[in-house]
Amino acid sequence: MSGKPERVIFGFHTVLARLRAEPKSVIEVYLDESRKDARAKDFAAAVERAGARLMRVPASRLEGMAGGGRHQGVVARVEANTQKQSLEELLESLQGPSLLLVLDGITDPHNLGACLRVANAAGAHAVIAPKDHAAGINATVSKVASGAADITPYFMVTNLARTLADLKDRNIWIVGSDERAEKTLFEADLPASIAWVLGAEGEGMRRLTRASCDLLARIPMQGAVESLNASVAAGICLFESVRRRSLRKS
Repeated sequence: MSGKPERVIFGFHTVLARLRAEPKSVIEVYLDESRKDARAKDFAAAVERAGARLMRVPASRLEGMAGGGRHQGVVARVEANTQKQSLEELLESLQGPSLLLVLDGITDPHNLGACLRVANAAGAHAVIAPKDHAAGINATVSKVASGAADITPYFMVTNLARTLADLKDRNIWIVGSDERAEKTLFEADLPASIAWVLGAEGEGMRRLTRASCDLLARIPMQGAVESLNASVAAGICLFESVRRRSLRKS
């Protein structure tokens, strides 16, 4: 036993991402003993290169460890991540414009995992959510995030409205994605430092959160559907900011 808080992660991508990012935090890796395919062999070699302990066990044991999650025959016990720095410290350390994702009311672990994956892909510096109205990091989140849950800082704050006010004090614009907004995100004048705020699909942001936004913008829907999954909406918003930044540099 490591003596430190532990948690379980599972799935090839998730475990490999942790092995690459923080190999010393991996306590033990478990592989379905019946898997003899090339992917399993490559995985075992990667575990060996990382210096982690590999155990081949029956699939039934993996089922119990993963709690019924889709583990793909791979489970690992790892040290639970502790936030290395506060949100304030992270913001102080940034050299250029900030790119943040704020989730208001995303309580489904699959949605959170997908949002973390998208945020990491877009280069977002952090994801922020209210403690009383959000999903926390668990094995399902880690699996869906494909490793991003161990890389992208995720801050659960006590008072979201106060946190948004603090971001404003740092000249970070709070931009809410809202279907009732007059302008689309392609028409809106988006600032360089930005915190995109998204609510749950169908419900949107809570009233106080919406009132805290400096600007509201909507995703232009062209078809029959009225809303998008939170992670899809997050990807559109974040990558629009990425696109704008590339235009500013050119």
